[in-house]
Amino acid sequence: MIVLTGARVFDGERFSDDHAIVVEGNRIAAILPYSERPHGAERDLGGGLLAPGYIDVQVNGGGGVLFNEDPTPEGIARIAAAHRKHGTVGLLPTLVTDTPQVMAAAIAATREARHLTPATLGIHLEGPFLDPVRKGAHDLRYIRPPELGDIATIVEARCGAVMLTLAPNRVRTESIAELAQHGVLVSLGHSDASYAEACAAVKAGARAFTHLFNAMSAPAGREPGMVGAALDLNEVFVGIIADGHHVHEANLRIAFAAKRHDRFMLITDAMPPAAGGPDQFDLQGRRVIRAEGCLRLEDGTLAGSVLTMDEAVRFAVEVTQLELGHALAMASRVPATFLRRETELGRIAPGYLASLVHLDHDLRVLETWIEGRPSDGS
Repeated sequence: MIVLTGARVFDGERFSDDHAIVVEGNRIAAILPYSERPHGAERDLGGGLLAPGYIDVQVNGGGGVLFNEDPTPEGIARIAAAHRKHGTVGLLPTLVTDTPQVMAAAIAATREARHLTPATLGIHLEGPFLDPVRKGAHDLRYIRPPELGDIATIVEARCGAVMLTLAPNRVRTESIAELAQHGVLVSLGHSDASYAEACAAVKAGARAFTHLFNAMSAPAGREPGMVGAALDLNEVFVGIIADGHHVHEANLRIAFAAKRHDRFMLITDAMPPAAGGPDQFDLQGRRVIRAEGCLRLEDGTLAGSVLTMDEAVRFAVEVTQLELGHALAMASRVPATFLRRETELGRIAPGYLASLVHLDHDLRVLETWIEGRPSDGS
């Protein structure tokens, strides 16, 4: 047992002072007023804020590793270790559009990593069933419609949460319904679909929209497009990259004002340069270069980000003026709910996994815990 004291606590919904967190094994046993704390292995955190650890559902890489190039348990472990230093205690390693062979290897690696790296919550397959018109940095050579074998591979993945980004105007609603019925977390993105097509996909079982505003049809006066559907459909989740490069800060404020906050997920869409990696890397034979805080292909196309979750939280709070509690929830409780892990992750409450982040007054990471196991944020 360990008793964490000395920090303000955000439990996922509200802040409290002068409380102690009792951790037994990998779970939280109790939250108690400081005066009622049990005697034993007390750890005084010396100030700051203790919050649920961050959960990132779109992580292509980090620390110099690209999941597509290293679809192994070891590659996933290195990505997770790099992002842990920035508060991420749970993630979905994300595979951008690639060959069926690479997809199969990534799924197998994630299945094994689930037993070796507790931060691995599943996998995000971003493609290959996308719209070439909105391909972004995805390689056109690998974009294709789904076949029966693809559906079977995905629904039989058995590697935790399986998130699949697809274009609703390129995949039949019957296929979306089949995927959703098997528990796949279908997310809509990289698509020039109409509002009606997006709504039909959500009705069929799609659960989210991938990186709002980016690589999707924008609103016009008589056609709301994908962006309009994401903001209008109250129950669906929305991932958003808050780095000042992918989405203008005014659009972030507009989005946060338009839709309930408990459906927004802060994501990084991180690539190898994030969390301490080099400034250049190859993406399927194409050079990607970091310049002025963002990543671009040689033709200028944005290619993921160098963002980390702690930076996303700070940007949401400091630039868009989002309330701190909402920003922290968007980085923890909301993605946990999206992943259907809301009874174990995203809160500090009895019975929940002790996956936590300790922040200083500038919201920089001091230390993390993953299922009760500590590691400093240095």
